[in-house]
This record gives sequence, C-alpha cells and structure tokens, in this order.
Amino acid sequence: MDQPKVGPVPAAGGAPERLRLAPAERQALAGLAAIYAARMLGLFLLLPVLALYAGSLPAATAGLVGLAMGAYGLVQACLQVPFGIASDRYGRRPVITAGLVLYAAGSVIGGMATGIWGVILARLVQGSGAVSGPVTALLADLTRTEVRTRAMAVIGISIGGSFVISLVAAPPLEALIGVPGLFWVMAALAALCIVLLYTAVPNAGRPPAPKASGGPGLGAALTAQLIPYHFGVFVLNFVLTAAFVGVPHALRDVLGIGLQDHWKTYLWVFLASVPPTIPFVLYTERSKTPWRVLRLGVALLAISLLALAFAYTRYWTLAIALVGFFAAFNYLEARLPARLSQVAPPSIRGAALSVFAVAQTLGAGAGGFAASLLRGHVGLPGVFIGAAAVAVVWWLVAGSRAAASGKRE
Repeated sequence: MDQPKVGPVPAAGGAPERLRLAPAERQALAGLAAIYAARMLGLFLLLPVLALYAGSLPAATAGLVGLAMGAYGLVQACLQVPFGIASDRYGRRPVITAGLVLYAAGSVIGGMATGIWGVILARLVQGSGAVSGPVTALLADLTRTEVRTRAMAVIGISIGGSFVISLVAAPPLEALIGVPGLFWVMAALAALCIVLLYTAVPNAGRPPAPKASGGPGLGAALTAQLIPYHFGVFVLNFVLTAAFVGVPHALRDVLGIGLQDHWKTYLWVFLASVPPTIPFVLYTERSKTPWRVLRLGVALLAISLLALAFAYTRYWTLAIALVGFFAAFNYLEARLPARLSQVAPPSIRGAALSVFAVAQTLGAGAGGFAASLLRGHVGLPGVFIGAAAVAVVWWLVAGSRAAASGKRE
C-alpha cells in the first residue's frame, strides 16, 4: 500500500468524522506544507530583485539577463517528468532528497557567483531539482481521498503565504545582504527542507510496483482519463499569468499606485480570498457531485476576469473582483491535483503529477505571452476578456466531460 496507517476513522460518525484529518495525516500535511513554503519562499524572494542584479553584473546583456530569469523554469519543465517517473520507481524520499540537494548546490553557486554566467549556471542547477510532482505525490500517498482536497488547499495557502511574505521581505533583505546573500538563504532553506523531510514527514515507503514489466512512463500519465486535469491546470495558470500581466498595469498606470506599494493590495486581497475558498473545499468533500463545485469554481474564475475588464478603473471594484478571482483560483489549484491523485493509479502518481506540473509551467508561459500581445493590440480590457474567454472554454469542457461520464466528475 502507498498510504500510511492513519488510525481508525469511525464510520458511525458520518461525514464530519470521516472527513476529519487523522494524526498521521496532520503530521504529513504540516511537514510537507513547511517544505513547500520554505522552498517557494526562497524562489519568491529572488524574483523581485534578480533582473536588476543580473543586469548589473559584468558582461551582462539583455538576452543573458533573460536567460538567467528563465533558466530555472526551462530546466524544471524538462526534468519534472523524469523526476516523477523516478519517484514512482525508486520511492519519493530519495528522489525528493536528490532534487533538494541539486537546488541547494545551485543556490551555493549563486551565492559565490561574480558574473552573469555564474548566475545562469546557478539557476540551471537550481532548476534541475524538479521535485514538485514527487512532493505532491508524497502528499497524496499520505492522505486519504476524502481529505485530499483540503490538504492540497493548505499547501496552496502556504505557497500563497510565501509569495506575500516575499513581496514584503525581498527589498529590505536585498538591501541588507544583497542578492548573493539571498542565494545563501535559499541554500539554507533547502537544507531545512531535507531535515523536515526526514523528521517531520512520515515515510510512505515505495509506491506499488507497476504491473507492466516496462515500468511506469510518460504514456501512462497522458491517458484520456488524466488529460482533462492537465488541461485544467494549463488553463488555470494561463489565466493567472494573464491577469497579472494586466493587474500591475492597472494599479500603476490607471490608478496611480507606485510599484513599491502593490504588495499592500496583494496582501489584503489574498487574505480576503481565503475565507470564501473554504466553502468550496468543504462542499466538494461532502458533495456526491463534486464536478458541480468544480464548474462553479471555473464559473467564478471567468466572471471575476470579466468583471476586471470593466472594474479596473476603480480601486475597490478591481480589488473585489480580485478577491473573487483568488477565491476561485485557490480552490481550483487545490482540487485539480487532489482529483488527479485520486484518478491516477499509485504506481504512476509521480509521473502524472509531474506532467501536471509541466502543464502548469506551459500554461503560465502561454498566458504571459498571449496577454502581452493582447495588451499591446487591444489594451487592458482585452487582456481580461481574453483570459475570461479561455476560462469559459474550460467551463464548457468540464461540463461536457461530466455529462459524458454520467454526471460524475
């Protein structure tokens, strides 16, 4: 079995008892949420300051700065699936440990770098530790299906919290220790993640061996049953990135809010979006037709984006639309990997969630590219309307899939 013993969950207690996290599940969730948060905090701390720092280094050019910024994501996209397949074959912990060691090594290289090529090498090595899929698969291994959406939601909130903290902390930290110091902070956070992996996270053991003699592979993670979830996360990250091509311009160019003050809006909007997310998660866990809740979340996503097209000229209407957007995003970001982990057999779970992670990356890249083109040709309303249209396509696809499966998700 790929799941740990989570203790007795009395059947007589009904849905509330069944949906209660067992002690081992709480331990696993706390440990993995801390690992996610620590790893992502390091990455987020670097993002606001890396471009300016890289541009100031000897021999830096615009193209090399762009390579330094994009090298991490490029290598991640290439190596996610191999890491996921390896975690299915050799176990989650060894593969995650190897990825964190690579991430730490890249951070050390960045801390010692004195030129642009050193920074590029650092980002390439950091990115080679592509363990998002295996870490998510480990969380799925350690939780029951009834509580997995909630567990994924906690992970998503921890990542969002890391992002908000980074917006506040990155500028003063950079002023205090410089970008090389931030790289050393990332190395320390990677070491902390390894310690947490072996002290705070229960060991799930190796996933069940696949029945096929050739072992799990990419084809098993791209079946007709799993592709809709990859498509869904592609769209979700497409519209997220598109929205945040438009929103910063609306805040700065339309509402006159300086870039240094944008974090204040993001902070309170994110915090305000958490309470509306909770009913989505709870209703999904209790509903006999959770596909209806997913479609409701996609509908709220589309409506919020459409509202942004008309609300961005006033601060409070823009902010309210963003609260709705993030409430839907938080829920869908949790529900999609939770449901994928339920549908994918345990023996290919790492590969499936790694393909899922690649789809996230591709969606973000496509969303940024498309939104930049739309902003240049039709302005900010076109960015938000275009993103809403993509979300509507997802809503229609989700509805047709539910109907085809007898109105089951």
